[in-house]
Amino acid sequence: MRASKYPPEFRERAVRIARESDRPIAAVARDLGMHDETLRVWVRQDEADDGTRSDRLTTAEREELAALRRENRDLRRSNEILKAASVFFARELDQPRPR
Repeated sequence: MRASKYPPEFRERAVRIARESDRPIAAVARDLGMHDETLRVWVRQDEADDGTRSDRLTTAEREELAALRRENRDLRRSNEILKAASVFFARELDQPRPR
């Protein structure tokens, strides 16, 4: 994931302003000098995090999912290495031994 060009404090303030305001998100974003879709995504994520939205994963769930995917990828890689090693050693054991 790439680093945000906006500091976390700015993000929190922008989301708070957007959620407390009666104005459209596009107008709030324009006043803050940012793209309206960026603010819209932030607001949706904040709503998911506080439980008012159930159609998105919370930030904690997203982080857990990313960690589980990383772990799964690492375990698959380890499994492939172990399979290759077992094939190698099986071939070694199948060869006749000199007497």
